[in-house]
Amino acid sequence: MLTIEERVIRSRRGWAALNLRELWLYRELFLFLAWRDILVRYKQTALGVAWAVLQPFLTMVVLTVVFGKMAKFPSGNVPYALNTLAALLPWQFFANALAESSNSLLASSNMISKIYFPRLIIPVSSVLSGLIDFLISLALLVVMLFWYHVPLRPQMLLFPVFLFGAFASAFMAGIWLSSLNVKYRDVKYVVPFFTRMGLYICPVGFSSAMVLDHFGPKIHFLYSLNPIVGVIDGFRWCIFGEPFSSVTGFAASMLLVAGVSWAGLLYFRSMEKTFADEI
Repeated sequence: MLTIEERVIRSRRGWAALNLRELWLYRELFLFLAWRDILVRYKQTALGVAWAVLQPFLTMVVLTVVFGKMAKFPSGNVPYALNTLAALLPWQFFANALAESSNSLLASSNMISKIYFPRLIIPVSSVLSGLIDFLISLALLVVMLFWYHVPLRPQMLLFPVFLFGAFASAFMAGIWLSSLNVKYRDVKYVVPFFTRMGLYICPVGFSSAMVLDHFGPKIHFLYSLNPIVGVIDGFRWCIFGEPFSSVTGFAASMLLVAGVSWAGLLYFRSMEKTFADEI
């Protein structure tokens, strides 16, 4: 005789709200959803994973022509195209992960309404799947580093630290926006707008040192509280040895990410019981 198990999702407080043990029990589902997101992204595409290379390459070409050739933005001793590509990789990882994770709960509405599992798995797996695109795009950067004869540097070993900063930033924004998107459907229109604007606000086509030169240290510190600014500076420091414009600002931004992520986790888990009804 078949029995139906009924599970009631209740709000929890403090550390109990995260229930990390439950997330570990569902680790196989977590990896499966991440792999599913990768397969769906390139399903029925003519170029497949080549888009992960073409997107940053074509964006680099456009920025190089507009800002490097026409506007004459400085890039120090590094070729402008290479300097821009080094910033594009973490930025596009963040932007793509943000877009995918913010819409992830709505995209998985059928699963959420029919079976129980920790809903937190969905936005986190969306962020994780973006790492595959990043690694594919990284191959383009490696080729260009050899083309321009950029030497290996010891600080390249710290590359994963700044990649983790990009992942943590996308995770922070993703858990907030995915839960808000269930209740307020305007989020899916707001996120693409801000990611398009962010390409020009973050130091992708220019150096963050230009903000320091034009606006002074106080404004530059506030600017550095954007965690992606420190991540981009860190990537350029690891690869080219460029001066890190604000180590203090980057450290403060990571503390901010940790605090906002903690609040986002608590908010997500408190709203989790309503997702199936509102979706």
